[in-house]
Amino acid sequence: MTFRLAYGTNGFADHSLPGALEVIAGLGYEGVAITLDHGLIDPFAPNLAARTAEVRRLLRHHGLAVAVETGARYLLDPWHKHEPTLVSDTGRDRRVDFLRRAVDIAAELGSEVVSMWSGTLPPGVPAEEGWRRLEDGMAPVLTHAERAGVTLAFEPEPGMLVDHIDQAVELRRRLGEPAALRLTLDIGHLVCNEDEPPPRCVHRAGDVLAHVQIDDMRRGVHEHLEPGTGEVDFPPVLAALRDVGYAGLVAVELPRHSHAAPQVARRALDALRAAMDLPPTRPAPQEVTR
Repeated sequence: MTFRLAYGTNGFADHSLPGALEVIAGLGYEGVAITLDHGLIDPFAPNLAARTAEVRRLLRHHGLAVAVETGARYLLDPWHKHEPTLVSDTGRDRRVDFLRRAVDIAAELGSEVVSMWSGTLPPGVPAEEGWRRLEDGMAPVLTHAERAGVTLAFEPEPGMLVDHIDQAVELRRRLGEPAALRLTLDIGHLVCNEDEPPPRCVHRAGDVLAHVQIDDMRRGVHEHLEPGTGEVDFPPVLAALRDVGYAGLVAVELPRHSHAAPQVARRALDALRAAMDLPPTRPAPQEVTR
């Protein structure tokens, strides 16, 4: 086994970042996917340098590898979820600035990747105009990432302009197939949105795979579920990741489960370890569920 299991901080919204890292490491995860956001690492905060240095120290203390996620819901606009994006009618420069800051933070943390997505095309905007906006926005971010030595991992996201693996591959082609631009796969999305079985999708993306998010899901329903409660057959998917030699993080992505984060994280880790024929995690402190 070459990849390492991780957990996303968007599933620990009711914890401080130090508290979330303590639990994630204490359960036995080897990495964490940190979503840049209010109260975690705010890329626009005046104390950013000190905050990043403190998080880097905590990561080393807990022995956690890290990936940087950029899917905060209301970081850039308090009124509109995920806006503005690289394909919005206005404000695209703010998303570019945010992504450049994410690259800088990733470099400071020693992050393996910055994961990102296209955004949803506004009503009435032709697809080709959306692609033009996306390419124009990606160019400066990609240049910044190349200079910083950081990999951008582009995620096909259901409902967005780029929502299938083939489209993410097409984006790389349009941008000249740069080494610094690779792919994020969300395993649940493969069941929800792709036409091929998840293991085949993993093999198809294997050469350019830089980051993996993992959760359960049902066909045609974009709802992140705990492993074992949807339609994902995990053993073949995890075997496919080993087959392609993927060595990055496999980060549990359960952004709506913060109300019971420690218990959910432990169940997810046990389920994934069972899918790899590994023993359960070590016991965690007893908790009271309310």
